[in-house]
Amino acid sequence: MKTPSILTGKIHWIIVVGAAIAVGGLLYFWLLRDSSDHDALRLYGNVDIRELELSFRQPGRVSGMAFDEGDSVRAGEVMARLDARPYRDNVAAAQAGVDAAKAERDKLQSGNRPQEIAQARERVRQTQAIADDAESNFERQNSLFESGASSQRTVDAARAARDQASANLSAAKAALSLATAGFRSEDIAAGEARVAAADAALAQARTALADTELVAPSDATVIARVREPGSMVASNTPVYSLSLRDPVYVRAYISEPDLGRIAPGAKVQVHTDSSSKIYHGQIGFISPRAEFTPKTVETTDLRTDLVYRLRVVVTDADLALRQGMPVTVDVDTSTTRDERAAKQ
Repeated sequence: MKTPSILTGKIHWIIVVGAAIAVGGLLYFWLLRDSSDHDALRLYGNVDIRELELSFRQPGRVSGMAFDEGDSVRAGEVMARLDARPYRDNVAAAQAGVDAAKAERDKLQSGNRPQEIAQARERVRQTQAIADDAESNFERQNSLFESGASSQRTVDAARAARDQASANLSAAKAALSLATAGFRSEDIAAGEARVAAADAALAQARTALADTELVAPSDATVIARVREPGSMVASNTPVYSLSLRDPVYVRAYISEPDLGRIAPGAKVQVHTDSSSKIYHGQIGFISPRAEFTPKTVETTDLRTDLVYRLRVVVTDADLALRQGMPVTVDVDTSTTRDERAAKQ
């Protein structure tokens, strides 16, 4: 049977060896953690997903709503419609205005019809014949007056008839010239301007008609369905609230002593409390202005310490990342350290 002294010595050696192993293990893990911390920086923040409110640019009555809360929508999908009947009527009226303006412009550009020009030419021939007859009658009466066969009154009447016929001939020739030359360039320019105005009115009417369909601007998730079919809405009245799927950001804060360890473009890993999945991204923005730590952000430092806000762009986000979700951000600072060493 072993003596108590021998047992006591063995127990002593076991305790010494166990303590040495424990100290060695602690030292190993301490060195490992120190090496890991040398290139990694842990930050805390919240998921920041951008939201938007969709509304019609035109007033009217809602005729249909295609999505409910929680539905996923793709970019370009029609989410809601207004009653388009008044806007289709406006397009038809604007189209009629365009047709009328173009017809008037074409009339001005084409000038008078050939029949109108021929009529003016015949009017000149008619007045020319009358003028020639009046001139002959005046000369005859004047000759008779010199021989005493006619009176002064008759000569004066013949002279007046001749002058009137000459004036009518001049007016007929001017009318023929106008008919041949067509309308003035200023009138044609005014006609073209009326066509342009009518085209603009038609474009506005068509734009208003297109605005009766509310289209999703990007891939998103419906947060709120604000209106229902049959509702009267004014322009800019919210109809849907959307949460965009891309991009997904993380809003985090870094203390001033660690500011030199990061830079825009630094790679990060994002962890959540709800799953073991690791998301990847990079730092996209670092605020140039210091601020006090927000109460919603937890760091190991005192909350009164000054920090700088930064934005992390998550490159492989999915629907598991939700607005306001707290996350942990591990920043790889090796690149920043190497760049700083290269500059020195």
